[in-house]
Amino acid sequence: LPDKIEQTELCTLTDEQATLYQAVVDQLLEAMEDKDEAAAEAEGADKRDLAIERRGLVLAGITKLKQVCNHPAHFLGDQSELGERSGKLTRVQELLDEITDVGDKALCFTQYTAWGDRLAEHFARRYGVEPLWLYGGLARKKRDEMVARFNEADGPPIFLLSLKAGGTGLNLTAASHVIHLDRWWNPAVEDQATDRAYRIGQRRSVQVHKLVSAGTIEERIDTMIRQQRDLYKFAH
Repeated sequence: LPDKIEQTELCTLTDEQATLYQAVVDQLLEAMEDKDEAAAEAEGADKRDLAIERRGLVLAGITKLKQVCNHPAHFLGDQSELGERSGKLTRVQELLDEITDVGDKALCFTQYTAWGDRLAEHFARRYGVEPLWLYGGLARKKRDEMVARFNEADGPPIFLLSLKAGGTGLNLTAASHVIHLDRWWNPAVEDQATDRAYRIGQRRSVQVHKLVSAGTIEERIDTMIRQQRDLYKFAH
């Protein structure tokens, strides 16, 4: 196989993103403090239930923070214009502009279907070509048709995929770029997604772009993934 070049690209939060991010953090800390105070006074089953609720708050808070990192409209769940409100979206557009200008193709992975829906509409307007969008629940026939269209020389240059739905069983070697729009905890899941392009049949180097919002939970996730990779290499 040709080279696979992986790079983490740091993106700066906009002022709107930073404000929303801090608000989510403050709300989470306040809710956790309330649970901790209640747990201190509880006993037995009540204490265990509060511990479970506390973990649920943390997981929900992390999800909200990751949505803010993608875009304020993703977090708010509204239909507001995407515009220049997200440092990460700005970087994605820069990458796709460069990729499409030279006639290359890209796979864009996200774990959030709602965000993929918004991006599909946004990219269609920006590039004048409706991107392919593969997510869970699509019929096998439709999925196979998308793969065939993308691999055609004149097929759409952008293929949006749900990380889980598009992570295995697809041959998409027409792409020479893979963009991870948001990060997943398990590096093996990301690798499986990347390998839709980096597999037998690929004749060009594959550029893998992993987008991370600087100074956020995403940097922590990126660090954890790197540590997991290092541990795996050491163990083998």
